[in-house]
Amino acid sequence: MPGPRDRAASRGSDAPGPAPRSAGFRPDIEGLRAVAVLAVLAFHAAVPGLAGGFVGVDVFLVISGYLITGLLLREAVTTGRIRLGEFFSRRARRLLPSAAIVLGAVALFGAWLTVPLRRADLEYDVLAAAFSVGNWRFVAQQTDYLAAGRDESPLLHFWSLAVEEQFYLVWGPLLALTVLLVLRLVRRGRPDGRGRAVRPVVAALAAVLTAGSFALSLYWTQDSVSLAYLGTPSRVWQFGVGALLALLPWHLLRGPRVLRVLVGWGGAAAVVGCVLAYDTTTPYPGWAALVPTLGTAAVILAGTPGRDGAGAAGASGLGVDRVLGLRAPRAIGRLSYNLYLWHWPVLVLVGAKFGPLDWPVKVALTAAAALPAAAVMRWVERPLRHSRTLSELPRRGLSLGLASVVIPVVLALVVGTGTLRLLGPAAPVDLQGLPPGSSDGTSLLVRTAAVAKGGPAVVPDAVQARKDFPPDGECEVAPTATTSPDCRFGVVGSPDRIVLLGDSHAGQWFSALLAIAAERRWELEELVKQGCPLPELTVVNPQLGRTYRECDTWRANALTRLKEGPKPRLIVVSTLNRYTDDRELLLQGWEKTLAPLRELGVPIVYLRDTPIPGTDVPACVSGHTDDPAACEFPRDKALWADPLADAIAAGRMPGLRTVSVNDVICPGSGRSCPAVLERILLYRDDAHLTNVAAVVLTPRLERLLTESGALPSRTAPAAAPQVTVDGWTQLLRDDFDGPAGSRPSEADWQYDLGTCYPGCPAPQWGTGEIETMTDSTANVRLDGRGALEIVPTRDADGRWSSGRIESRRADFAPPPGGVLRIEAGIALPDVTGPAAAGYWPAFWTLGGELRNGYTGWPAIGELDIMEQVNGRDAVFGTMHCGVLDGGPCQEPRGLGSGDQPCGAECRTGFHRYAVEVDLRPGAEQVRWYLDGREHHRVTAAQLGRATWDRAVDHGLFLILNVAVGGNLPAAFGGAVTPATEPGHPMRVDYVSVATKP
Repeated sequence: MPGPRDRAASRGSDAPGPAPRSAGFRPDIEGLRAVAVLAVLAFHAAVPGLAGGFVGVDVFLVISGYLITGLLLREAVTTGRIRLGEFFSRRARRLLPSAAIVLGAVALFGAWLTVPLRRADLEYDVLAAAFSVGNWRFVAQQTDYLAAGRDESPLLHFWSLAVEEQFYLVWGPLLALTVLLVLRLVRRGRPDGRGRAVRPVVAALAAVLTAGSFALSLYWTQDSVSLAYLGTPSRVWQFGVGALLALLPWHLLRGPRVLRVLVGWGGAAAVVGCVLAYDTTTPYPGWAALVPTLGTAAVILAGTPGRDGAGAAGASGLGVDRVLGLRAPRAIGRLSYNLYLWHWPVLVLVGAKFGPLDWPVKVALTAAAALPAAAVMRWVERPLRHSRTLSELPRRGLSLGLASVVIPVVLALVVGTGTLRLLGPAAPVDLQGLPPGSSDGTSLLVRTAAVAKGGPAVVPDAVQARKDFPPDGECEVAPTATTSPDCRFGVVGSPDRIVLLGDSHAGQWFSALLAIAAERRWELEELVKQGCPLPELTVVNPQLGRTYRECDTWRANALTRLKEGPKPRLIVVSTLNRYTDDRELLLQGWEKTLAPLRELGVPIVYLRDTPIPGTDVPACVSGHTDDPAACEFPRDKALWADPLADAIAAGRMPGLRTVSVNDVICPGSGRSCPAVLERILLYRDDAHLTNVAAVVLTPRLERLLTESGALPSRTAPAAAPQVTVDGWTQLLRDDFDGPAGSRPSEADWQYDLGTCYPGCPAPQWGTGEIETMTDSTANVRLDGRGALEIVPTRDADGRWSSGRIESRRADFAPPPGGVLRIEAGIALPDVTGPAAAGYWPAFWTLGGELRNGYTGWPAIGELDIMEQVNGRDAVFGTMHCGVLDGGPCQEPRGLGSGDQPCGAECRTGFHRYAVEVDLRPGAEQVRWYLDGREHHRVTAAQLGRATWDRAVDHGLFLILNVAVGGNLPAAFGGAVTPATEPGHPMRVDYVSVATKP
């Protein structure tokens, strides 16, 4: 991800508007402003040879500090006080109306020239710029590695205005307070006496702030280039240099006239030299910023009037101030503020509409931006600056400033609200509703399970894709971190462990590997660091703006942890494969990393990097919802040569295996790779897969790992011996016999742990329950009298936990043309009223394919045999099928039985709850029973053939659980409260599964 100095806009700045033509007016400074703005404009236009034009920022800041501090000081010396209302009123009149027009134009034209997702970002930029906090918004974006791949903001240049306003919001009152205190202490009423009293104190204050800010700038330049470049505290020292020029008696210095001439030309040469010599690789601001800053100070100093009021250098006709005071530089200097405001939005918005621009086109567009700039200066800025009506009372200027903030804010809110409506809600993707992924490599999804018609155009949609990260919390550590936390998932503590090792391109596979590990009852350990190459390479981190030392330390720590810890079962490594294009250097770096991994003696799999689109895919898709093929990207640029994979394939890397899913997500041999495949949006930015894509690729990845020999096959548990009674063949019968406090049979049952299905970690279950599921015997245990107890509990901190068990077998299905019967004897939790609020006991089934990554719900089918909520005297059964919204099963509600009276006896004794899936010709129905009485039926005719077959004609697995809270209890008015009592178990006498031809 490019850092602020890699983004052209981040160099732009402007100081306050043109200086007032009063007793201190300096024509050379007006010309100096022309030098600054032309340097910045040339940099933004990418004019060859002028890559250091960003130093124009520093010139502006020094000029601003000099002019504004001088203005405030003259007022303090002349009147004995600083009128802050008048000061801020003047600034509001000069600066804010012009800025408001640009912000309004960007808000409106951005709606036409940018795609919806980019437009939403832009309106937030307008709000931040209007409130003069844009620099901190851009700091947050540019220091966030996971926000990579987004286009530049047309308002990024407003960061400098925000820095300036924030500085003067502090400096003005601080100066006024200092003047007030000093003059009260010394009681000097004459201007010369006030000057002698105030100047040294204010100068000392400015010197302290300047020194402290410069020290901070040096520190931040080494630690975070974005913060150093865009942060207000690290820029104060440049205002301070200008302030010291205005505060100290430089005009009293004596020396040869030629010395001033040399100082002035030397300063100008320093600024121009930086424009020519610096580029985006220069550590900045830091020490490098001293050269243009002091060069600007030298130019200002050379033109400072002496005792007689004339500039010594200028009088000779040889000084740089004389050249800067000529008509042409001054004309550009007067226009500089508005020209700067307009040029960058023109460049960015035209580029957003028509694609990348060559530098001659950028130069032409920059020149064209002078037209609106001149118009605004002529008809807005000048009339408002010189308006007697506005200048008579400070509150009028302040009111104008407030209006200049409110108007673009309102425009941004109006346009932004419309855009958000167009984009739709940004709710997280329901992973249960994903179609199942294919494992055979011929397609992304199972051929018969494409995303349902009538659903979203793409999944995730563009808004969701931006936030569709792996749900691994803080385990993908940031650039500044040097160690990873103890990030373990799945069956934590299992002797079998998969280690996921690498950068964020490894981290994108978190959900897939967690699903693979959890299904085997293994542990997954994640060791992932953002932007850190796994091969031992020296790289520059764009967020930090310097050599990525933290990466080297982290890599060494990660390898040491693996060496010293328990041996894993499998190590999966993956990383961005374009940190360098030097093939030999890359292979040498890999060898240094892989050598200690090979010593562990465990399988190591290199998961090849996925295609790199190189463009903001969700933004593109948001503008091409009807034609996502428009967002395809070139194959030759997306798929780089991979020396490590080639070496493994050639047998030159013993102990390593390589797998790749690229033939699935960039199929065929055409010239481009898709951004959307089979209605799955594959990328969340310009380089990383969406979590949805990783989830649907899980079956393919698991098959590749298994076929490579790195992973053992996942075999289904052996079927129990079959017993036939009255024509029914028994597939499962568990009477839960065993010692009190023991676990249910591991041969028949497994646990769902945490707050989501294996491979789908989330803070809550998909239906909003608040409990954490455990395998503790405090939550799931035999009672010693032939029953299973599932008990919700609450700890001292108010955290709920409960139990959820599933049958190990997921192949319970009716025989062809036959019947499947699932039955259990259950006593419901013996709790009612407020104490039962949020209780949700259930006995239900899911389609067996959901074990393969938990995708495809509700199409794969769900049969809720028994549910009860909030201790009510009723139970109900439900069928879910079809599509996520509506469809034959009326989702998300499902086809339900309605309340079936149960009474207190269902809490105090066992009752039989059963479902039969009947595929006999002429029947084809699902029936629900309570104590042998049929109370609900769904037929194939209600659903349609395709939906029916998809929902019931396959294997099922069983689930028993007691949830706490969630959407269903809430729908019946049963939110969990402090009055909800823990400790009331659902008791299960037996579970049986049987079939009949």
